[in-house]
This record gives sequence, C-alpha cells and structure tokens, in this order.
Amino acid sequence: MNIGMLGRKVGMTQVFRESDRKVVPVTVIGVGPCVVLQKKTPETDGYHAVQLGLVEKVGRKAVNKPMAGHLNKAGAASVRAIREFRGEFEDLVPGNTLTTEIFKDVKAVDIVGTSKGKGFQGVMKRHNFSGGRETHGSMSHRAPGSIGASSDPSRVFKGTRMAGKMGNARCTIKNLEVIKVDTEKNLILVKGGVPGGKGGLLLIQAVK
Repeated sequence: MNIGMLGRKVGMTQVFRESDRKVVPVTVIGVGPCVVLQKKTPETDGYHAVQLGLVEKVGRKAVNKPMAGHLNKAGAASVRAIREFRGEFEDLVPGNTLTTEIFKDVKAVDIVGTSKGKGFQGVMKRHNFSGGRETHGSMSHRAPGSIGASSDPSRVFKGTRMAGKMGNARCTIKNLEVIKVDTEKNLILVKGGVPGGKGGLLLIQAVK
C-alpha cells in the first residue's frame, strides 16, 4: 500500500490541462507537510501502520499533556489532525516529514473526506424520489409512498429508503486524475470535486 498524506480543501477552479489544452474543473488541495508520529507493528499493536500528523499551528490549550508527550517523542511541534495509514513502510521512522514531493510522479489519487451535512431531508432530496401527483386534491406531492404491506410482513424492512439525516458521512472518491502538483506551495490540483466544504480535512493516497 502506498503512503498517503493529510490536507485541506482550498476550493475549486478550472485550468488548462497541459496534455490536450482542454479546460478541466479542478479542486485545489493544500497538502501537508505531515510528520510521522508513530510506527505500529504486529508485535506492539497487532498490525502494521504509520501514524501521521498534519503540521499546523495550534493554540497552547489545544494540546493536552499526554498528546504533548506523544508529539515530543517524534520531535513534532504541533499538529492539527492525526490519522493512520495501514501498511508496512520500512523507510519511514518517527520524525520524518512528508511533503507533496511524494505525489510528483503520481497520475491518480484516492481521496477520503467528510461530506457536507445537510440535516434532516425528505425522500425526494435524499434519495431522488419522483414524488406523487401534483394534481388538484393530491396530498402526496413529496411523500415516499408505501413503505410496506400491512398484514404481511407487518413490519418495515431494514434499509427501506426513507427521510432522515443526509450528508456528514465519510466518503471516498477513487481514481481522481492529478492535474498538477505545486511542490513550492504544497498544493495538488485534482480533476473534479472532493467531499466536504472549504477547509475540510482530506486523506490523499496515491493509486497503485
């Protein structure tokens, strides 16, 4: 498995792709720098993983004493977010710093984020239902319709699509084309959209 990095969504724009000079919509992502905080092994933790921290300036009260001790072991000053990447990465040790250089020759990435929360929504918005008739006398313009029979099975099946909370869920977008990597500004431009709003935390991992 390839190592990934943490970043934040900056916003969207459009650029000319160098290969064919076509205009493509892109999402600008500020990536890293990330510091390796811990390496986990089957002997100590039961699995192989690397723990990365997104280096960002935080207030003094934002880091408690146990976390401060954990950061001091890796020589890290302050981190805003901590995530793990499963896998055995022999060339990484605590204290190493990762930058956008690792994406320099990458053609596509997988991105994990949290989608925008939209609160409680009805079935038309949440599941793209058509709704009922909009004729005179109809009382089911935006209603879900039948959700199950009465006498048999006398219950509503699990998984029935109904109104409820929409968004604010972990989403993974796979095989996003990398349009440009700016190593000086620690930015990556990927084709299309990614989950979440501006400033949202993202996990970026190169596709094998």
